[in-house]
Amino acid sequence: MSYVPRLKSEYKERVVKALTEEFSYKNVMQVPKLEKIVVSKGVGAAIADKKLIDYALEELTKITGQKAISTMSKKDVASFKLRKGMPIGAKVTLRGDKMYEFLDRLVTASLPRVRDFNGIKANGFDGRGNYNLGITEQIIYPEINIDQVKKINGMDITFVTSANTDKEAKSLLGELGLPFKKN
Repeated sequence: MSYVPRLKSEYKERVVKALTEEFSYKNVMQVPKLEKIVVSKGVGAAIADKKLIDYALEELTKITGQKAISTMSKKDVASFKLRKGMPIGAKVTLRGDKMYEFLDRLVTASLPRVRDFNGIKANGFDGRGNYNLGITEQIIYPEINIDQVKKINGMDITFVTSANTDKEAKSLLGELGLPFKKN
């Protein structure tokens, strides 16, 4: 018997029924689902110190469980001493089982470690059913050893869903466990 992530089985058993009742879908294929999660981190100080990119790649790999890639600058910016093709960030795209595992760890272990946490803002939707979440410190993840952190910096997490509207996407992510603030 193969392993199935907890949130994936919960989505199939409970979330699909709840969303079908809420939005009265006629077909199971109309129910929105989580397609991918993109975790990205900008490292602007990497222009001066090239090792910061390596640290960012290593941290993102530890956090997500999948090898991170570096992102390159697209054009020259003289005022920032930036040249085209220089590494200035890192990102990971998660799909399938790793995506559900990361979301589970984010909701159950990482977000509760944020200082003065009372939910995430519900205004990060883009109008097409995708949600963006900014995290200010990477030390909220249990995988990161605080003593080995060179510099505290944040990251952006993008949840890409197949939902057509923001209301459907918010219901989907809420059912999957993201703790949105009550307005």
